[in-house]
Amino acid sequence: MWGGRLFGIITYSLPIFWVGMLFQLIFAVQLRWFPLGTRFPINQTPPNGLTDIYTLDSLFSGNLGQFFTAAYYLILPCFTLGLLLSGIFERMVRVNLRQTLQADYVEAARARGIPERRILLAHALKNALIPVITVFGLTFAALLGGAVLTEVTFSWPGLGNRLYQAIDVRDYPTVQGIMVFFGAIVVVVSILIDLINAYIDPRIRY
Repeated sequence: MWGGRLFGIITYSLPIFWVGMLFQLIFAVQLRWFPLGTRFPINQTPPNGLTDIYTLDSLFSGNLGQFFTAAYYLILPCFTLGLLLSGIFERMVRVNLRQTLQADYVEAARARGIPERRILLAHALKNALIPVITVFGLTFAALLGGAVLTEVTFSWPGLGNRLYQAIDVRDYPTVQGIMVFFGAIVVVVSILIDLINAYIDPRIRY
């Protein structure tokens, strides 16, 4: 129990740019397991497509080699961005699952002789995930903010890095456009979260 609590506190309090540079130092410079940054090897031709997302474009063209290469370059940035928010959800799942396992319907399922594994997965976990999904919608804006620092740290040519460059040169129209786009994404995600909650829990349908 204390290990999960400590993990949540540490991961939530770590600066994302510091974690990114630490991962670069350990896994890219010292161990040489992963590339230092960018999206694709500079000596190879990236996949061409409409989305400009290398993993999707390589799949659409049927080139699995390019797909695995693009996914390989995604590992460190994704792990950096996901690690810092994982502690929040780990703690929420643990707390809500503990409360759900004490509910009356869980005790009734145990009294009927239902296996504990089935009670955990089919009954308790589904209800415990409802507040977690809601919090995911609320923290999605923080995820976008972390993406800005992650892209800058890993020299990733995405919208976050473009926003940083626009702020640096005081390109206010570009800043406003990207922020409006980010705001639209947050609105869409919030609507999807409401729909998912209504699907999981019929009591909140309206």
